[in-house]
Amino acid sequence: MSAPESGPESHPELSGKIYDVAGIGVGPFNLGLAALSAPLDGLECVFLERRESFDWHPGMMLEPAHLQVPFLADLVTMADPTSKYSFLNFLKQTGRLYRFYIRENFYPLRAEFNQYCQWVAGQLPSLRFGTDVLNAAYDDGVYHLSLQGPAGAEVLRARRLVLGTGTSPNIPQACAGIVDGGGLVLHNADYLSRKSQLQSKRSITIVGSGQSAAEIYFELLQEIDVHGYQLNWVTRSGRFFPLEYTKLTLEMTSPEYVDYFHSLPGEQRDSLISSQKNLYKGINSELIDAIYDLLYAKSLSGMVDTRLHTHSSLVAAEWNPAAGMHTLQLHHGEQGRDYSLESEAVVLATGYSYKEPVFLSGIQDRIRRDPRGRFDVARNYGIGVEPGEIFVQNAELHTHGFVTPDLGMAAYRNSRILREITGREVYPVERSIAFQQFGAPVPASAPARVPAEASA
Repeated sequence: MSAPESGPESHPELSGKIYDVAGIGVGPFNLGLAALSAPLDGLECVFLERRESFDWHPGMMLEPAHLQVPFLADLVTMADPTSKYSFLNFLKQTGRLYRFYIRENFYPLRAEFNQYCQWVAGQLPSLRFGTDVLNAAYDDGVYHLSLQGPAGAEVLRARRLVLGTGTSPNIPQACAGIVDGGGLVLHNADYLSRKSQLQSKRSITIVGSGQSAAEIYFELLQEIDVHGYQLNWVTRSGRFFPLEYTKLTLEMTSPEYVDYFHSLPGEQRDSLISSQKNLYKGINSELIDAIYDLLYAKSLSGMVDTRLHTHSSLVAAEWNPAAGMHTLQLHHGEQGRDYSLESEAVVLATGYSYKEPVFLSGIQDRIRRDPRGRFDVARNYGIGVEPGEIFVQNAELHTHGFVTPDLGMAAYRNSRILREITGREVYPVERSIAFQQFGAPVPASAPARVPAEASA
């Protein structure tokens, strides 16, 4: 999809227009907000994205990879099942509805979900691609955004901001000695574009514990005989944890659990997030089984040149240009032993982390912080010193829990944000869906005693 045209005629904000909402960043979450806000009369929104078009994790569009949530977790359905921007309508309009039906699988392919998002983006005039937000300022109830876009420099004004700038590839500090050091080291975000480079090396090591690491290992394992490389997989986890997907566990992706988690003290929330990683960072159990089956099949011809290391944390790394080799220093957590592993190429499937955009420096006094300097995100996803001015998408893991990056809760979050912005419940907001109680029951209040002098 090409960037929309820009100019004074197509962007009346150049003549002083003030938008009700400016969304910054167009990933699935803000794209969903754009789709849900599109039918609302009297609400003028604009969504800004510095990329030239919508493209969701292009480096991980492996052919068989699918979402870990059903198709109902699209951009809009959980808020408005009648929306024309639903995944099912996308399938109908593109002639694939019956094929999807015959497939009998509720989980869309990752590439298919990306195509769906691009289809939605192509219908929303509120999106502006190729537009970078350089700075933000605040004056008399209005945010002023300095932009650089197809029309050059300009200033856009809006009364509210929704930050959807997303997360960035996380590079462990232990890899500081090898990143950009001359060898082949890449984050999994760049995997597909550099796959051929990887497969030209004599050895490849994947570092990571989650779904992305497993998908890359499985794909490279399939072609290990063709290219003749050694393949290693290093995880600091004690085993290759499957994503926990039982139904009572899924109830933790509910409004009630978010209420419960948000009400806990900050230190307890941080501790919980560390212990709940297998609830949202685990590996699809079918993929784990497929990896084992593939290893078994290949072992019929002899031992496979691959090693899987658990309990192993990467503590340091070096690049030896003379040998053309990386040396990874590892620590086995259970045994308390250090050891090293050599590899020509390294893939860091080490996840993503939130980094505050630089343009927020101009409005720091408008943002609430917790004692650790992080966003102090209210239950309604606001971070502004004044309620209802600044909202965040996928930047509230520490306050709202592991459901934060979950596509299945995105429409719920956007319904809450739209309720705060419009002052009315545009889309019904679920309040109670879980069968279980997450906190201790609150005792019924004892009846108030009437003072004797008042009853006389």
